[in-house]
Amino acid sequence: MTHTPIRTAVVGYGLSGSVFHAPFIASNPAYSLDVIATSDAERKAKALHRYPDVKLVDTPDDVLALASELDLVILGTPPATHHPLAKAALEAGLDVVVDKPFAVTSAQGQELIELAARLGRVLTVYQNRRWDGDALTVKELLDAGTLGEIMRCEASMERWAPAISKEWKAQATADDGGGLLFDLGTHLLDLSWQMFGPCDVVHAEILRRRPQERADDDVFLVLKHDSGVISHVTANANSQLHAPRFRILGSKGGFVKYGIDPQEPFIAAGGLPTAGAYGVDDPHHYGILEVDGERTTVPTERGAYQEFYRILAEKIDDGGAASALPLPVDPAGPVEILKLIEKARALAS
Repeated sequence: MTHTPIRTAVVGYGLSGSVFHAPFIASNPAYSLDVIATSDAERKAKALHRYPDVKLVDTPDDVLALASELDLVILGTPPATHHPLAKAALEAGLDVVVDKPFAVTSAQGQELIELAARLGRVLTVYQNRRWDGDALTVKELLDAGTLGEIMRCEASMERWAPAISKEWKAQATADDGGGLLFDLGTHLLDLSWQMFGPCDVVHAEILRRRPQERADDDVFLVLKHDSGVISHVTANANSQLHAPRFRILGSKGGFVKYGIDPQEPFIAAGGLPTAGAYGVDDPHHYGILEVDGERTTVPTERGAYQEFYRILAEKIDDGGAASALPLPVDPAGPVEILKLIEKARALAS
């Protein structure tokens, strides 16, 4: 824990700011939640109700005007804004957390990495799904060698969403960072890379099913990892019957897991990340391990999104960019994910 709390601004108070960022900053004594930026009156009222001491401003420019009173800016804004806002925040002398996708192009992401290095600032990307309970459970099985040599991994994030709930998503094209490949696909690609190493896209189906969709809402990718593993990645907003979250086949056994991680709905319902029930999976959703025809239930590891901000606080407290401590997410990884997205789009075009 820092002796002086890290003075923090959250830019954007939609789902990202209100569920994935502000609650974790406010509940961690290493930080102080000082500023929230949103121009929406209803969101302002909700933010002030939950955080009565926070300073509310309208725009990212208003946050940058307060740069001398801040240490860290968290960008929970639409993807097309990530590059310009992160660049401006770094140039204002602030450390920066960028929500996924890191940027709209890999070139933009690489530019931000080089800028942060030149300015000596901390820059990281909020790939929080690395701390999903199911992802942590899979990591435990892989690290233990329980499944043997992995041959195939099927990972999916599916939902039934015939309507597009957010105005910016309804208007955004792929060039704007819209669509499911940039949204849920970014998470799935990141997890595949983390679990099985570098890979290439060898097949891509990127489709638009909903009449109002301007980017994509039905994605299927095949990845070939340097390790020899084949990954099937599925993101779909048109699924009334959801595929398993993970299905992994190895030389010693197989593992399958259904259900969504409970952390997001728990926080969205008003829960706190410090609560005893936070991150605890429903036993009905525990995964199944099968070895030699015998099936056993595998309790889900407790989800831990708070780990991202714990690791970040240690990094900043230890000297920031000059510290040898790791970032919660090295932004070089998300740049590789953006390259995979670019390759996928080229294959599907």
